[in-house]
Amino acid sequence: MTDLAAFDYELPVSSIAQVPAEPREAARLLVAVDRDGAVEHRRVGDVADLLGPGDLLVVNDTRVLPARLRLAKETGGAVEVLLLEGEGAEWEALVRPGGRVRPGTVLVAGGRPAAEVGDRLPGGRRAVRLLADPAELGEVPLPPYITTPLADPERYQTVYGRRPVSAAAPTAGLHLTHALFDRCRSRGIDVAAVELAIGTDTFRPITAGRVEDHVMHSERYRVPDATAEAVERAARVVAVGTTTVRALESMALTGEAGGRTSLFIHGDFRFRAVDVLLTNFHLPRSSLLVLLDAFCGPRWRILYDVARTEGYRFLSFGDAMLVSRR
Repeated sequence: MTDLAAFDYELPVSSIAQVPAEPREAARLLVAVDRDGAVEHRRVGDVADLLGPGDLLVVNDTRVLPARLRLAKETGGAVEVLLLEGEGAEWEALVRPGGRVRPGTVLVAGGRPAAEVGDRLPGGRRAVRLLADPAELGEVPLPPYITTPLADPERYQTVYGRRPVSAAAPTAGLHLTHALFDRCRSRGIDVAAVELAIGTDTFRPITAGRVEDHVMHSERYRVPDATAEAVERAARVVAVGTTTVRALESMALTGEAGGRTSLFIHGDFRFRAVDVLLTNFHLPRSSLLVLLDAFCGPRWRILYDVARTEGYRFLSFGDAMLVSRR
């Protein structure tokens, strides 16, 4: 059994990025793909030069929902609804203050009905039926550790995002651009996509005392046939972000190209699909950091120490690392 304390490290507030790098590709990149242990300090824009012909770059192409709805009871009390997962009008959400909102309560925006709050669900969630288009009412929710207002909401979206089904951004992909993809393709590096609908639980610290006791939330994923075929023929599969890893490894483990996955990658997990990972620097005690440890081993701690010493920026708007599988 592994004590969660093994995944703690000191993260100064000053190391948490409050704004994204401009331009996107200018984010710093700690490169740790040398089998001899050497590291390089590059930029994300150098990725095309760091990979080679036959490699496959795989991204999670979901967009972030305008999931934060600032509504009110018909009697006037303010209520915030954070949409987590759903389809059409029916959603699971966090409702604050949830204890004061009875099932059947209709919430309004500008005097017009916007949502009806339903039953209480496991994990503190509530069933919510939308009565209006969230795109007209909502805003994209930023992680709580980002306190600086975002001038351009599109900077918390990837440039290639398609369907708005995620409650949070696949943040490693925030650094990538179409121009970078073009440079990759010109060098014989293919680009493909998966879809994994990210829930907010992805970024929350683990609360169990032992890693193995953590219960992973489930998320919807889909790996298109073209992506699965590209993975099979690739010299190396380079996953952009931990959510891409979970989608690809879920398919490799189950043989299912889509569905729901609660795959918790930790410890001696045997990776079947991903060879190289492009990822941001993660919160202490998070499932993302545990996944990184499974991928590259205890070397992550050395790399994080290097990153802090060299002034890399951490978390969603921070810099990135390119690391090979142990």
